Amino acid sequence: MGQVHVPLTTAFRALGIPVVPPPPTSKRTLSLGAKHSPESICLPFKLTLGNLIECLEQGADTLIMPTGANLCRFGYYARVQEQILTDLGFKFQMVRTDLFGSKILGVARLIKQLAGDAPLLQVIAAIRFGLAKLALLDELEREVQRVRARELEKGAATAAFKEAISAVEAAPDPVSLKEAFRTYSERLRAIPGDAASAPLLVGIMGEFYVVLEPFSNMEVEIELGKLGVEVRRSLFVSHWTKFSLFLNAFGITEKERLHRAARPYLSRDVGGDGWESVGEKVLHAAHYDGLVHLAPFTCMPEIIAQNIMPAVNTDIPVLTIVCDEQMGRAGLATRLEAFVDLLRRRRSRGRALAPSGASHS
Repeated sequence: MGQVHVPLTTAFRALGIPVVPPPPTSKRTLSLGAKHSPESICLPFKLTLGNLIECLEQGADTLIMPTGANLCRFGYYARVQEQILTDLGFKFQMVRTDLFGSKILGVARLIKQLAGDAPLLQVIAAIRFGLAKLALLDELEREVQRVRARELEKGAATAAFKEAISAVEAAPDPVSLKEAFRTYSERLRAIPGDAASAPLLVGIMGEFYVVLEPFSNMEVEIELGKLGVEVRRSLFVSHWTKFSLFLNAFGITEKERLHRAARPYLSRDVGGDGWESVGEKVLHAAHYDGLVHLAPFTCMPEIIAQNIMPAVNTDIPVLTIVCDEQMGRAGLATRLEAFVDLLRRRRSRGRALAPSGASHS
């Protein structure tokens, strides 16, 4: 899911735990997952099942899968996927962990257990180093989103970011990590661009997995960048980790702000990220030219959000893209081009944006 493998493999390897990260999500991953999944299940289930199969094929004997109550179908993934993989004849141990109930202490206990009861301070140091890599990658990705909309040579920022991911993942210590971050920050800033351009600002929101995993959304951020659009994504894993796995000692969180904004239209949590999606439209309408809403096919929370959004009293267009195994990039490109044309016409007719005080969430 995006770059989340980097902090996890870093923490495991720092403690001497042999780790088999899944290969990059691909058409084969999807094919494997869809073949063995219930027909009406959502895309994140199919892709993560495909990830697990590919890991087992590479020799993994222990699988770790988050679970938890009061979630969408994601809370049941681990149990259903364990049964499917067992029926397929794989031999493995499934380790289920409730990230949302036990927070960072539960993660530390899990890693400590897998590391053969390594000293707690060593476990904490490994987790901190992994999270430091994640935070710097997310910071680089924010810069990529800015540069991509202005670059003269399309694809330069994306190519640099792919190299940055490898460099950050390979960094053996904090000094090397800071050097890698500095190198690629300077490289991104040095990419020739149109300094006079004022690109459209489009927010990306929706279900957690399809927002963060480029394969699942057909690389919608890159496609928008090719059209000269600056993307502002609502989710970054480092931000989510800070406010979801750690106790909230920072006052009101972005998530709580979204809930408050959504309450006039949706008064309670409907599972998944549906509540947040409604709040995104309310909170960011004044700062963006448009919003792209990403939703897995059959995802009930996002279906609820999609049907409420037209009633939200804000003047901003929303394009909902439903993500499933039936992927057609040509169709996506056509829809994005039409959406961007609409946004440009609206801006040219005087739909002014409020001063941008909004962060990248």
